Amino acid sequence: MNATDIHHAHTSLEAVGRARHQIREEAGLPRWYWWFLAASWVLLGVIGGLAPDWAAIVATVLFGAGNAALASRLYDGTRPGTGVRLRRSQVGRALPWLIIAILVAMVALTVGAALWLAADGAAHPAIIAGVLVAAIVGFGGPELLRVLRRAVHV
Repeated sequence: MNATDIHHAHTSLEAVGRARHQIREEAGLPRWYWWFLAASWVLLGVIGGLAPDWAAIVATVLFGAGNAALASRLYDGTRPGTGVRLRRSQVGRALPWLIIAILVAMVALTVGAALWLAADGAAHPAIIAGVLVAAIVGFGGPELLRVLRRAVHV
């Protein structure tokens, strides 16, 4: 093996490493998921603001279960038509926990905003808080996940 062959092998291994890193970076949730989550958040705000308490509780439980099922199937980065299928071990164990952390933070923000709006005398504080958080989730969800992944080295 001469120096040229070694250089080509090294260059090829670097290209494979870059491609692997890029695929891991893309692992997460597709953009449509975040908009679906945002629309669901608005719907929950409307139900919480206008429906009886029991309906809001049932809707919240159904939303949580449905979101958990959908997100767990999507977070591995597999996209239709790409031909790429990542194993969960390649994505990392921390990614689902980051997604859960984002959702918990959004719940806390929604509740906090609704309480603040109610104390201020706003009409329909749950709906307003739901729309506020939905805007954050829809416009910033993927970017928020990307920043958190880099912060915790996932």
